[in-house]
Amino acid sequence: MMGVMVSEETRTITSTPIRPSAETQPKGVPDTEPEGETPATRAWTTRLVVVGIVLTALNLRPAITSLGALLEEVRDGLGMSGSVAGLLTSVPPLCFAAFGVMAPRLARRFGPGAVVCAGMAAIAAGLAIRPYTGNTAGFLAASALALMGIAVSNVLMPVIVKRWFPDRVGSMTGLYSMALALGTSAAAAVTVPMTDALGGGWQSGLAVWAGLAAAAVVPWLPLVRARGEASGSGAPGGRSESGSADPGRLAGSGSGAPGGRTASGAVVSARQEPDVLRITRSRTAWALAVFFGLQATAAYITMGWMAQIFRDAGVAAGTAGLLLAVTMVMGVPLAFVIPRLATRLPDQGPIAVVLGACGLAGYAGLYFAPAAGAWAWALLLGVSNCAFPLALTMVGMRARTGAGVAKLSAFAQSTGYLISIPGPLLVGVLYQHSGGWGLPIALMAGLMVPQIAVGILAGRNRIVEDEAARLPTREVTP
Repeated sequence: MMGVMVSEETRTITSTPIRPSAETQPKGVPDTEPEGETPATRAWTTRLVVVGIVLTALNLRPAITSLGALLEEVRDGLGMSGSVAGLLTSVPPLCFAAFGVMAPRLARRFGPGAVVCAGMAAIAAGLAIRPYTGNTAGFLAASALALMGIAVSNVLMPVIVKRWFPDRVGSMTGLYSMALALGTSAAAAVTVPMTDALGGGWQSGLAVWAGLAAAAVVPWLPLVRARGEASGSGAPGGRSESGSADPGRLAGSGSGAPGGRTASGAVVSARQEPDVLRITRSRTAWALAVFFGLQATAAYITMGWMAQIFRDAGVAAGTAGLLLAVTMVMGVPLAFVIPRLATRLPDQGPIAVVLGACGLAGYAGLYFAPAAGAWAWALLLGVSNCAFPLALTMVGMRARTGAGVAKLSAFAQSTGYLISIPGPLLVGVLYQHSGGWGLPIALMAGLMVPQIAVGILAGRNRIVEDEAARLPTREVTP
């Protein structure tokens, strides 16, 4: 796969990352490359970032899909009702909304690499602890710890891609999305057979995924250490002794002025400019947030309940897990194709329409013939779930600067996950009180219509920095 990327792009993985200017560097996101390093060192560091991105992406969904495959066993083991199980499937978006909004602030303080490294450690700890807590409250708390690590990593992945690969956002987003889909589908497919191989206890089947998260900590450690050494030295890299980037260095235009220029050419104060972007004033940002929320609703309903829908239709547990895996694995090839296609189109709305139509067809199949056409519905819903890499790609395309990407990513994901919270819970309540899947599936299909509509709006060729109202800027005398 890396060979394909190299052949189709003008830069290779081993090339030196483009150093961000005042406009492309996210506020407070430090340059982790120390001054004076050799080209070989920079190439090695870039490869390490690629490995870190891939391993991180592999860990962003197994905590959820492994639980979906064993949800019935977990419910029986912990004595959960259908409503409580619905609450359990709503915990991921709740945690993503609550903790994701903290990611930009943590990145300003510690650096994005350090935050992602800590996130992977949190995932490993949460997944290792939660199967053995013995009660629902402890299970939820340990799940929240793992999901906190996923939340901050979710938000910072577009920032890291924009920072290290600004001219290959589509390719790197595709690689990251492919790895995410692979981890998602692998957890859905192998959790049940792996549980059987380990003795049949659902606890061991869930805990084993902590090992993958622990492995994802490793590639970020050298980057965290390098940043710590640069922070401690003071002068190199334009950093203060506290480790924060020197505003004058990051914003400097070469004239020695304490300010920099915006993308439109206006001269602004270096301390003022990064804060003046009011992302909530952008209609495109809101459209993208709602699109993100609705696709997340569909994704978490699918990951949390789809295997149960098939099992209730008479499909064997192992086959139901494989069907969920098929849905998730569709994202592996499409997650690479869709971002690259999206970056070549001025308007991504048509892609959102096609994905939504596949979702409507898949839900119709689940409603009328869940078992008879199970494999076809799994494929269609897998295509529909590729709205996620499309949303990530649009985050990178709808903002001009690195700071804009960081703010848009945090806003779209945090707001979107808030929007998605009621969906899985409502599905559980409807399922329990209606005694079947007719009403829940109708709800899923109904939500696909507004998803298509806001996808068209979010896909328009707009830039949030141009739409958002800015505070008056102050001219700086050179």
